[in-house]
Amino acid sequence: MALDKIGIAKRIAQEVQNGFYVNLGIGIPTLVANYVREDIEVEFQSENGVLGMGPFPFEGEEDADIINAGKQTITTMPGASFFDSSMSFAMIRGKHVDLTILGAMEVAENGDIANWKIPGKMVKGMGGAMDLVASAENIIVAMMHTNKRGESKILKKCSLPLTGVGCVTKIVTNLAVLEVKDNVFHLLERAPGVSVEEIKKATEGTLVVNGEIPEMDV
Repeated sequence: MALDKIGIAKRIAQEVQNGFYVNLGIGIPTLVANYVREDIEVEFQSENGVLGMGPFPFEGEEDADIINAGKQTITTMPGASFFDSSMSFAMIRGKHVDLTILGAMEVAENGDIANWKIPGKMVKGMGGAMDLVASAENIIVAMMHTNKRGESKILKKCSLPLTGVGCVTKIVTNLAVLEVKDNVFHLLERAPGVSVEEIKKATEGTLVVNGEIPEMDV
């Protein structure tokens, strides 16, 4: 059974370690804050100028002035701080973020990522994603393995305009956990009930499968 968005977020939350500073991109990544282990301390950063984001607020408890980069209302943890964009991007460009979690429309086997523009569609700009992928050394992508037409989004080469080149380290999709290494995808885990053959069929890029592939623990 393929994972839903919450399942993807739960699996990525397992990658978050004690003491990490983590940037969460728009979309599925914003859900990760809800599923991080309670016995570890993590600081979530949003490029619009928040350090110390908490889970999403309960309905009726939202504060419209406290939002993330995707303009969603958020909560803050004790000790959270607010600052301007220049300070926020100094943190990002200065490599002070330990883990960056982003959504994507396409990822290539060499680690290229396309996540900001579909040609012909109106878009305001790349936003902070360009700085994040240029500066981060640990990037995990949260995405669906295929598009609505069933075509692979895990590719030999991206067809959409790139956000960053050779920067993705790991991908968690609704079907699998993949590591990007040596210009190929390495299959690490599969979603519960999903076979290796199904993952191969849904992957256009080169997929390396070594030994028995365990199911994700979600």
